[in-house]
Amino acid sequence: MPVEVRLPTILRQDAGGQATVKANGATLGDVFADLTRQFPNLAGKVVTEEGTLHKFVNVYVNDDDVRYLDKLETKVADDDVVSILPAVAGG
Repeated sequence: MPVEVRLPTILRQDAGGQATVKANGATLGDVFADLTRQFPNLAGKVVTEEGTLHKFVNVYVNDDDVRYLDKLETKVADDDVVSILPAVAGG
């Protein structure tokens, strides 16, 4: 199932400069695994070696924050949009 993955500026250099890419999978974890197969330089930048999402990125599937869904087990379907956003903090 191809989904659209929108990459933040900081990760685009690891995906050939592309702002959006297509990846396949039934779950968000599958999509990130496919993304890493296509673009090996993305390895470890969104998903940790332990298989969890990094704390410094926010991930949305169709504008829904996956932290409040099933995280990497969140189901995805054709034409879903996955957005990766860097976390912003300040004070």
